[in-house]
Amino acid sequence: MSFKIIEKFEDEVAKFFGAPYAVAVDCCTHGLELCLRKNNIKKISVPKRTYISVPFLSKKLNINLEWKEEEWHDYYYLTDNIIDAAVLWKPKSYIPNTYMCVSFQYRKHLSLGRGGVILFDKEEDYEYLKKMSYDGRLPDSPWMEQNIKTMGYHYYMTPETASLGLKKLKNAIEIEPKKWTANDWPDLTRMDVFSIKK
Repeated sequence: MSFKIIEKFEDEVAKFFGAPYAVAVDCCTHGLELCLRKNNIKKISVPKRTYISVPFLSKKLNINLEWKEEEWHDYYYLTDNIIDAAVLWKPKSYIPNTYMCVSFQYRKHLSLGRGGVILFDKEEDYEYLKKMSYDGRLPDSPWMEQNIKTMGYHYYMTPETASLGLKKLKNAIEIEPKKWTANDWPDLTRMDVFSIKK
């Protein structure tokens, strides 16, 4: 199966959200991680009620974590331009000049079992984020024939997942999504793991 199907999936998802560009990844958390790494972020601000993998990024990337009380719905900002939009499903909802990361985990509206996408509007970011997600290389070309210059991570979406996404996309667009809020998650600051010193 060709990696071209991933580009088709990216184009269709970008069109739905109204974003100029999209890079598909293996999960939303990894999409956020790539955005944080690319922008050399030193601090994130995380709602006390969200999915646990998001504040874990601060430990993984050795960046400062600031907890915030926020009654968010659909999405929230980690920085001034990086958005955790894991549960967002709304046409033409892309916010210009941001990196918005959406999830396709099994509980999400477009349920693919696993997967995510980074939405953004800077053309020059497409190849860089694509390379970051593909072990520093470009897809559809043998990596041993490439002069790899970009630090990469094994975070790409597989062609099989993209193919499933294209099959399910039309139905996902037609069906009303669940409305998610901060109250769908526990208060993470009460968990012992976040009281452990680095």
